[in-house]
Amino acid sequence: MAALICSLTPSPARAQSAQTCAPDDELAYICGAERPEDILALPGTRWLIASGFAKGAGLKLIDSTARSMEFWYQGSPDQIAPNTAAYPHCPGAPDPALLNDRGLNLRASGPGRWRLMVVNHGGRESIEVFEVNAAAQRPTLQWRGCIPMPAGQVGNSVTSFADGQILATVLTRPGTSIADFVLGRDTGAVWSWRPGEPAFHEMPGTALPGNNGIESDPDERHFYTIAFGQHAIAVFDRNDPRGPVRRIVAPDFMPDNIHWSDGRLLLAGMRFDEPACGGLRKVVDGVADPMLCPRGWIVGEVDLTQGRIATIAYGTPRKDFNGLSAAAIMGRELWLGSFQAGRIAIASLPAPKPVFP
Repeated sequence: MAALICSLTPSPARAQSAQTCAPDDELAYICGAERPEDILALPGTRWLIASGFAKGAGLKLIDSTARSMEFWYQGSPDQIAPNTAAYPHCPGAPDPALLNDRGLNLRASGPGRWRLMVVNHGGRESIEVFEVNAAAQRPTLQWRGCIPMPAGQVGNSVTSFADGQILATVLTRPGTSIADFVLGRDTGAVWSWRPGEPAFHEMPGTALPGNNGIESDPDERHFYTIAFGQHAIAVFDRNDPRGPVRRIVAPDFMPDNIHWSDGRLLLAGMRFDEPACGGLRKVVDGVADPMLCPRGWIVGEVDLTQGRIATIAYGTPRKDFNGLSAAAIMGRELWLGSFQAGRIAIASLPAPKPVFP
């Protein structure tokens, strides 16, 4: 592939010049994304949305055809339309100079329209709600409100259901640490909010060692949560979430985010046992390895019928792209997000293997 030029629109939070970003022998890149921890393809379009897990890194809109990116939420008057009736406890629109986003979720709200939910750490701990209009040639974004997280609780990922219920994960509740979930101890939970409720509440029975990515099932009855410390998926019954009804273990990597993409349930994360980094993630003197040593990257697809995870793409450690955390399908490509890197990566999507009787 030729070198990629990343076209950046200056924002109040970040003013950057275009950057040339050369591919390597495995991946192509768009630079300047600032820790794009989560990434979603906007269905039926050429556009993707990426988060930014750093102060002011905010939301990015990506044109997959032009291989360009811009900081999307500018906080301009046309991007702010609060729905105070639906979100009465929200103090106001987020400051784009502070917006620090992690998990994302899209849900269709009408023809060419989507509700975008965003886990925000910038200036407050909250789930921000935006409306996306993808019917135009270029998608537009409007902020509609927020649901603050309970005091002391830091959100990680978010999903939703057709009736408006929103679920958010907390990786480590107060008094617990990353080292705890690496050692297999329960540290987080899933929190629920429904329209009309004053606040999120914890769902009993959903505590896991590091509640990370979360996704809802099309059956509207189940949801999937990543137990990061167990590198596994816990499947919960939405109506009776008193413990998982099923667990599916990823044998060779640590899944981070989980999303439906082009009809496939995808997981992405770093290699679990990486020889270049001394093998398994370790806890030394009560502190977990921050995994700054580059690990191999893996994208998996969940086979719910067989209860297994198949590897669909993988690669060796990349110095400039460590911390794989999300994957989205766009045509015949996989677009990859990272909680560490300053770039988005692009890999070829391998053709599905034929299934023989």
